[in-house]
Amino acid sequence: MQTLRRTPLFEHHAALGARLVPFAGWEMPVQYAGIGAEHAAVRTSAGVFDVSHMGQLRIAGEGARDYLQARVSNDLERIGDGGAQYTLLTNDEGGIVDDLIAYRRSADDYLLVVNAANVGGDHAALPETDDVSDEWALLAVQGPEALQRLGIAVEPFTFREDVDVLGVRCLVAGTGYTGERGCELGCAPDDAPRLWEAVLERGIVPCGLGARDTLRLEVCYPLHGNDISPERTPIEAGLGWACALAKDFTGVERLRRLKQEGPAEKLVAFVMEDAGIPRTGMPIEGGGIVTSGTRSPTLGVALGLAYVPAERAEPGTPVTVDLRGRPRRARIVPKPFYKREES
Repeated sequence: MQTLRRTPLFEHHAALGARLVPFAGWEMPVQYAGIGAEHAAVRTSAGVFDVSHMGQLRIAGEGARDYLQARVSNDLERIGDGGAQYTLLTNDEGGIVDDLIAYRRSADDYLLVVNAANVGGDHAALPETDDVSDEWALLAVQGPEALQRLGIAVEPFTFREDVDVLGVRCLVAGTGYTGERGCELGCAPDDAPRLWEAVLERGIVPCGLGARDTLRLEVCYPLHGNDISPERTPIEAGLGWACALAKDFTGVERLRRLKQEGPAEKLVAFVMEDAGIPRTGMPIEGGGIVTSGTRSPTLGVALGLAYVPAERAEPGTPVTVDLRGRPRRARIVPKPFYKREES
């Protein structure tokens, strides 16, 4: 039996009565008061997630930028010092090994935040990097009131290091995966419990993986292992915007061909018109498969993401989802389902 890892905040989650579940080799909180309440807190005020299970890879020294530039899909030249960028690590066939955030400390010093389940594979694909995951704890504080309650300011996709946040020295990044404004706070593992308690004292609601999933799905952010994988390319997944096809990187030749010729399938958003909640792996009649599905707490409708034949991928197209042997009507809609109101 696999021994599950625990973040520095495990005892705090247990003390709050969190429901703890296995996730990517870790024992993580899936919910506290309930997914709906936690989801609503992030959409209307502020919530905090323990994401210390995420991995961190670092590369620094002469040639670091050129090394990464030849291996990740986006163009690192687009960001300066203190900038963050969503990018993809691809294989020789253009499949998505992982999606990650690259933080540029300087021209030849980068910190990569990667998915927990993919740390080993990413490190193998980027052997010149150092796995520094054990040096970090990470909290995601998200929601329209998040920055105000923390008393800090940070612009989207920027970061600052050595910032005092509620008495703890942190890396503060204007990133997250909920579709709301907020930040991610990186600190030393030993400081994480003090930071967690200080964040909760500001009236910020503790949230689990369940709400994190419903929040990201409402804004159509892909989940690696579900919506994207080494068998799927960015062109199919609608992530071509994160690929600088004019430069050379692993798998770019196939991606250029797919961009020109068009993929056979595309990842689409759909809303159910009949009763029933779509789930991962459910087939779509005439070709296609559901990759993510839920009932949206914000919109009050069942919805999901699915790969369908490219000729049936236009918004407005009716589709039929096989819900455990029961055909149920759905309709493809534009992405995203939910968009934050700009203030």
